[in-house]
Amino acid sequence: MRVLIQRVKQAKVEVNGEIIGQIEQGLLVFVGLGKTDTLHTAEKMLKKILAYRLFSDDNDRMNLNLQQVNGGLLLVSQFTLMAETRKGLRPDFGPAMPPDEARELFSQLVAHAKDIYPNVQTGAFGADMQVSLQNDGPVTFMLEFE
Repeated sequence: MRVLIQRVKQAKVEVNGEIIGQIEQGLLVFVGLGKTDTLHTAEKMLKKILAYRLFSDDNDRMNLNLQQVNGGLLLVSQFTLMAETRKGLRPDFGPAMPPDEARELFSQLVAHAKDIYPNVQTGAFGADMQVSLQNDGPVTFMLEFE
């Protein structure tokens, strides 16, 4: 599993011109699911993201996590994160989880996130989404989980 985390001042996801997910200050998390990922992997990732210290404290140091700033969490499935890009001029999506399995796992991840954190929004799995954001910093991290 690969996730791209962006600390944002605001972010939203639109499908067919309609806003389906929107947050103010918080984290926009693009989630790439690989063939071997499980719900356990997803839960481990979520736990780390909620505790990851990306927000500034009173001394302007990254010491606060999403929960401490009561920020929003916007989860967006993005299979392209799993692409193999080391060779050639075209991405190889072979490492990505098949769509039906990924849809189920992403749904379980979102349900778990909503169970443990009150401010969760999401995109639409497999849809042509338009994602808008105002990156804060910019602060962007790529995390990998097995």
